Amino acid sequence: MSGRDDPLDEAGGSGGAAGSGARHARWQTKLRREGRARSGPLIYFGLVPAIVVAVLLLGAAALGTSLQIEKVQQQTVFDATMSVVVERVDRLDKMIIAQDNAALASVDVGHLSQIARRWLPTAARETPTVRAILVLDLDHDDREVRAFVSRAPGAEDDRFRRLLVGRLLVQMDLATPPGEQLRHLHTLLDEQSLLVSYWQRSHAGRRYLVVAWHDAGRLLHEVMPQLFADLDRSSRMNVVDQQGRILFGTPIQAGGFTVGLPFPTTLYNWRLQVALTGAEGLAQRALRQRLVQLAVVGFAALLAVAGVVILVRASVTERRLAALRSEFVANVSHELKTPLASVRMFGELLLTGRVPSEDKRREYLQIIVGESERLTTLIDNVLDFARVERGHAAYELERGDVATTVGRAVEVLRYRAERQGIELRLRAQPSPAVHDARAIELCVMNVLDNALKYAKGTEAVEIDVGRAPGGEAAGAAVQVRIADLGPGIAPDEQERIFDRFVRGRSAREQHARGSGIGLALVKHIAESHGGSVRVQSPLTEAGRGSAFILTLPAAPS
Repeated sequence: MSGRDDPLDEAGGSGGAAGSGARHARWQTKLRREGRARSGPLIYFGLVPAIVVAVLLLGAAALGTSLQIEKVQQQTVFDATMSVVVERVDRLDKMIIAQDNAALASVDVGHLSQIARRWLPTAARETPTVRAILVLDLDHDDREVRAFVSRAPGAEDDRFRRLLVGRLLVQMDLATPPGEQLRHLHTLLDEQSLLVSYWQRSHAGRRYLVVAWHDAGRLLHEVMPQLFADLDRSSRMNVVDQQGRILFGTPIQAGGFTVGLPFPTTLYNWRLQVALTGAEGLAQRALRQRLVQLAVVGFAALLAVAGVVILVRASVTERRLAALRSEFVANVSHELKTPLASVRMFGELLLTGRVPSEDKRREYLQIIVGESERLTTLIDNVLDFARVERGHAAYELERGDVATTVGRAVEVLRYRAERQGIELRLRAQPSPAVHDARAIELCVMNVLDNALKYAKGTEAVEIDVGRAPGGEAAGAAVQVRIADLGPGIAPDEQERIFDRFVRGRSAREQHARGSGIGLALVKHIAESHGGSVRVQSPLTEAGRGSAFILTLPAAPS
């Protein structure tokens, strides 16, 4: 026996140069594969973050554009509201000033007795809010009232006269020289709002003060409802004093679309506030739109992150599967090479006639047959697994004795077990079941192959076939139990070892060759027959031993 592993080298059919060229080609292929493996993470971990950043930037740009549009809309509403407020404030101021000018036209400080005759006939039409006109002598020590004309004489006139002389004059700007300049005083005295317009005049070397007393109540209840009537249809408005108390109109909720402006010249202690109709709704819509856009951007970011996670996990899984497939190909190649080398070696011995005896000749032939059966099993494993992967696996189910099927599988591996010094102990009872005999043989041979591979040094592997224990219902099943006293299987691996390409810790520690598809194929075959497969480990107190239990539905009697 030559002991060489490579059948091609043993045949001597290829020279050293050809072998060197083949090794060089394999080395270059390996380098290219490693280069692709290194470039894969760079693509995923470089491109994927760039996609996430691009999504976030696009979302931020969209949100910024939306906020900019919203600001433009708000500014447009604010400008429209401000223009309305300025126009109404200016209109009221001009109306009061026009009445002041009409009242002043009726006053001639040289002929004070003619004021009533010239003003009262047209007062209701031209100066509807002017309640009285007074003329004071500023050069008199007591600031004597030289003329007083009222549209509705009464006790209020005397009270106003006292307030004017006693408390209002000190608040008026009397330092400027007499002229045509019109001035206004708007103040609150004793919870009463007072508006007076006044001019300084000179006559015969004396200074006079002409005062027009406006009725603030009439301004609030008659003039403003008429002046602001159209605002009630297009907006919400009110007039408030310095303390924020509403003097006219309805309450308005303060916000970004409410504009307030004081009357600049006349009623300067009052402020007109306006909020265009729909402005509050616009604010709510803007808020809702902002929330929706934030939600969309957030959802897009979550989708991007989820996509990245899924892509990375898929990449890692694919790389792991690719590595497992590469290992699978390498292991299968080795598994194929080993029995082929044995077949070739013993075939050469028989061919050259270097056989010392007839017994050795028969032994060599048995080895060739056993290794051929092993090759057949391995090839069947690969082909069946390929069909399972493509979803084309089909089984020819027939009624038969499972014990007979298991016995054939045991005989195939008996010679290999004897060479390893392991006894295969088969205890079988007639167990009819509807099954695919070739597939069940493959299951048993896969489990026995693992037992012989990992339980080296043990005395025996026990195979029990019979009815499943556990009562009448359990007895309706056929059970195949294959037990060994090998190193056992860790609890955390007992579920995973039935997954494709997964090999247990013992296989890695012992450097045992294998394809990683045997137990996955066993599980698929068992479940396709309506049964199951499970593992029990350990079997001894020392933590050794494993038992694979294949359960199939029993055939009806």
